[in-house]
Amino acid sequence: MTLFRHPEDRIPVLLFACVFALDVTVFLTATSWWFPVLWFGLGIIPKGWICSWNHHHQHLTMFRHAIPNRLLEIIFAFQTGVTSQAWFLHHVVGHHRNYLDQTKDESRWKRDDGTTMGELEYSLKTMLTAYPRSFQVGRKHHPKALRLFVAMAALQVVLLAGLFWVNPYNALFVFLLPMAASLFVTVWATFFHHVDLNTSVHAEASYNILHRGYNLMTGNLGYHTAHHSRHGLHWSKLPELHAQLARDIPAHLYRQPGIPFVWLGSEAKLVLSEHEVEALAASNAKAKAPASAPASGEELAA
Repeated sequence: MTLFRHPEDRIPVLLFACVFALDVTVFLTATSWWFPVLWFGLGIIPKGWICSWNHHHQHLTMFRHAIPNRLLEIIFAFQTGVTSQAWFLHHVVGHHRNYLDQTKDESRWKRDDGTTMGELEYSLKTMLTAYPRSFQVGRKHHPKALRLFVAMAALQVVLLAGLFWVNPYNALFVFLLPMAASLFVTVWATFFHHVDLNTSVHAEASYNILHRGYNLMTGNLGYHTAHHSRHGLHWSKLPELHAQLARDIPAHLYRQPGIPFVWLGSEAKLVLSEHEVEALAASNAKAKAPASAPASGEELAA
């Protein structure tokens, strides 16, 4: 019986496990005050990328069985600050259902008066409300996911408390602060996905990033219109779906990636030429349509 749902997930999961093994090694062996601090700084950007893969996993779980999925989610939580089912409740069930309505969106970029938040305001507010909003979505719509969310969050707290009991200084810089920083970086990055796009049309509601390095590190998260079009589709199939949608996506709904891919003009808006749009559409003209995506709650049992 195959362990993974999709073979493309094997190498990413191996890399996540290796990063976690390095974290544990630093936690257990670092004796100088500066090395855990250095490790924390070096890990901010890579763990920010891992947040994208945690996001993909909670849209479509990487393993076929519950136990390896829960173990992977413990690793993800230590790396990203997002615990098991938190993305599912806040993002999959919440944001994806409500992102066209800024009065309901769990990641809303509008204030109550209808004006647009600034980057820092959005990031702090969304970060601080992430877990309460996840709980609210679960209580209203998904009690099964809520029970798992609460149980796994409690387990995560117990594990983190155990790490602090063993070595509080290393636990702070190797685990707790990276969890908080990764959650903030993740939320900050999502500001640029939909900000100022007032529309009821899905093809016009997301910005896209075509940068090859960015999509390699984030599992094709740059194909954001495609992701919102079929959010249960595996990350490896998003470029193909984007090609099918290319002519429907307005040419101005593209951006540069952020740091470290672009240092000057990070997140700047781009406008594709008609030739570039046609090249995107033609790049997959002969490919078959992607397999059907599962419903938003279909993978919950695993």
